[in-house]
Amino acid sequence: MVSFRIYAGDPDYVRPEWPSPQQFNHCIIAVKVNDETQTQTIVQSARLGRLLIFDPTAEETPVGDLPTYLQGSLALIDARESDALVQMPVTSPESNQLERVIDASIDGAGVLSAKIHEDARGQVASAYRREFRSQSKAEYAKQIEGWVASGAASARVQKVEPRDDNSVNRFNLDVDFVVPRYGQLMQDRLLVFKPAIVSRRESLALGNVKRKHPVVLHSNSYSETVRVKLPAGFAVDEMPDSVKLDTSFGSYSTNYEVKNDQLIFTRKLMQKAATIPADQYTSVRTFFEKIRAAEQAPVVLARK
Repeated sequence: MVSFRIYAGDPDYVRPEWPSPQQFNHCIIAVKVNDETQTQTIVQSARLGRLLIFDPTAEETPVGDLPTYLQGSLALIDARESDALVQMPVTSPESNQLERVIDASIDGAGVLSAKIHEDARGQVASAYRREFRSQSKAEYAKQIEGWVASGAASARVQKVEPRDDNSVNRFNLDVDFVVPRYGQLMQDRLLVFKPAIVSRRESLALGNVKRKHPVVLHSNSYSETVRVKLPAGFAVDEMPDSVKLDTSFGSYSTNYEVKNDQLIFTRKLMQKAATIPADQYTSVRTFFEKIRAAEQAPVVLARK
């Protein structure tokens, strides 16, 4: 077993040109593994060979994964055989994924009934697990109810059912709810509602026009499929245009289609681990502003 000294919380904090133990605030460990062991959290040391990195203090992250706050950081192997800094692995966006499926129906008065199923993996699952374990069952349910209501005002949550599988770093969540006035009925002829029913649960504060410090983005991906059964006597009159955004640090897309009396809305976000300099802040802010605008776009139904 080998130990590492590392700085937790900022992948750019440690400077190779400043050889000082004061740069480190945390310790992690590694075990030597052979070529048969395959995971994204293995580093290659010239003197020690293949090392599987893990943080024994991170109870929410199993062996084979590495907490987000350590990924990409430079670490010092605490061994006589080595005095060089080693960069910690960065796991792929696909390994830190949230998949969400929402099956819903809306009636002619605008009442929405919906069932959410979330399947989180990797560091997204670790974050959800940490959130779940830090609260009582009642507190956790209240937090989920607040999240649902932030996107669907006046939502009445009927079920909150989390399922945690730490052994494979997955976390599932099922939520059932009803929103009495989700769709707005206009002139008894048009029904308007937003297909992006709930928001993503993570947030990125980019409200300021200018920024003095870099923006640190973590590696993750997100996909959502919303299927809304349309009310009898109504048909889609207007749908938003699909959106496709591509940048050096991520991509985003939306799509709409009508099939078998259902509106099917999909959205996908892929975000790479990156540190964006303050002078490029506008590009990050614009990217996420366009995402927010796309997710506020409504669908209009009209009576047949």
